Amino acid sequence: MNSDQGSSGMTRRTVIASGAAGVVASGAGPLAGEAEAAAPPRAAAAQATMPVRMTVNGKVRSLSVDPRVTLLDALREHLDLTGSKKGCDHGQCGACTVIAGATANDGRRINSCLSLAVMHDGDTITTIEGLGTPDDLHPMQAAFVKHDGYQCGYCTPGQIVSATATLREIADGVPSHVSTDLMGRMEPSETELRERMSGNICRCAAYANIIAAVREVAGEQA
Repeated sequence: MNSDQGSSGMTRRTVIASGAAGVVASGAGPLAGEAEAAAPPRAAAAQATMPVRMTVNGKVRSLSVDPRVTLLDALREHLDLTGSKKGCDHGQCGACTVIAGATANDGRRINSCLSLAVMHDGDTITTIEGLGTPDDLHPMQAAFVKHDGYQCGYCTPGQIVSATATLREIADGVPSHVSTDLMGRMEPSETELRERMSGNICRCAAYANIIAAVREVAGEQA
């Protein structure tokens, strides 16, 4: 008989192996439980959405979106309104400009890439699609066509929406950085328009034609 083997048939080798297996098994339980507890609740996270109800281009639209979704992505990805463009996604180019407000009459232009959709619950939103149609152009759209106020066209929706809101700001007496009389009547001069439209970048540099288009519409509205 092997000197390492007792009467029960156990050897020191099998005892050591059994003990090591027991230690591993006893330690695995808590570790596995801790890992499971630390795991993020994926199902709950996937369901973390919020309801948003907006009037977009005259139609009431109801959405359920992740609270982190921007207004731009809600318009493009959820409502298929792709006229508003995602240019820089940092609020620096103006390609995503839309008009937003509590009502259609008090809307102001905003960079929709910097604004969360949930912030506009109950608001009225106007995008380029809401200004006019190919068969019935908005005066600003028609002026851009007449004066060739675009080249590649990527920034054009934001330019037109911003220009439309700019003339409303001037009519409402909202001053700009270059306004000389803060209390008097605002005039759509070239200097005034260039300052107000400076947040809309045209990499094709069609600025002269854009200003000509805006000034023509401003003259018609005067």
